[in-house]
Amino acid sequence: MVDFEFGSRTYIMGILNVTPDSFSNDGIYNDVDKAVRHAEMIAEQGADIIDIGGESTRPGAAPITAEEEIKRTIPVIKRIAKSIDLPISIDTKKSEVARLALDNGASLVNDITGLESDEKIGSLVARSKAKVVLMHIKGTSLTMQNNPIYENLIQEIKEKLKRLIEKAEEAGIKKENIIIDPGLGFGKTAEHNLEILNQLYEFKELGQPILVGPSRKSFIGKLLGTEPDKRIFGTAASVAIAIKNGADIIRVHDVKEIKQVAILADAIVRGGDLK
Repeated sequence: MVDFEFGSRTYIMGILNVTPDSFSNDGIYNDVDKAVRHAEMIAEQGADIIDIGGESTRPGAAPITAEEEIKRTIPVIKRIAKSIDLPISIDTKKSEVARLALDNGASLVNDITGLESDEKIGSLVARSKAKVVLMHIKGTSLTMQNNPIYENLIQEIKEKLKRLIEKAEEAGIKKENIIIDPGLGFGKTAEHNLEILNQLYEFKELGQPILVGPSRKSFIGKLLGTEPDKRIFGTAASVAIAIKNGADIIRVHDVKEIKQVAILADAIVRGGDLK
C-alpha cells in the first residue's frame, strides 16, 4: 500500500514512456536497461512516483494490443521494482496489463478512461487495494481533439469525475485510494486547459487528491510557439499555478526542474521553514 500525506506537499510523478512514438525518453523503447537507467535518474532527481506507460495516449494515437503493452511494460516494472524504492504506477486502461503490473510491483493504476474502458479493471484494483487515478476524457485518443465542446467546462468535468468516483466505490475501491485528474489535453482545447488550471480549486469539492499533467502539452506549445522538448518553462508556469490552486500530484517529464518549482510553490502556498 502506498501512503501519501496529501496536503503536506506536492508529489512528483515522473513519466517513463516505453512507446516508440514518445517525444521524450529517446532510445528507451524496446531497451529495458535504458528504461531502468532513466527510472533511476528521475528517482535521483526527486520523483516520488514512477509512471510507466506502454501505449501512447497522445491525440490520434492508434490503440495497441494488451500483449504488446505487456511486452513493453512488465519487464521494466519487474526490474524497477527490485532496484528502486519508489511507488510504481502503471498507465493503462487494460485489466490484463494492470493485473500483471500489480503482480510485479506496481501499486497504482493510472487509467485515462477512469476505469470505463475495461469492465474488469475496477474490481481488479479493488482486490489489489492499489490506488487509482481516475481521469476525465472526452472521447477517445483517436477522437478527443475533434472540436471538443462544453456548455460548462468545469461543471461537466466535475460531474463526470463525481460519477467515476461513485462507480469506483461501487466496484469496491476505497475512497482513500482514489485520485482524480481533470485530464488536461484529453478532449480539451488550449483555452479549456487554461480554464481548468485557473479553476482547479473547484475540483477540491469532490474530496479527493488531484493529479495534474501539464508536462510539455500542446497548449503550451500553442501559446509559446515551442516544440515539446522546449516547453519546460511553460510547464513550470503551469505547475506553479496548479499547486497554487490545489494540485496534490504533478505528472511531468522534467523531474529535476519541476521538483524545484514544486518546492518553492509549496513553501509559498503551504508554508514551511526556509533552510
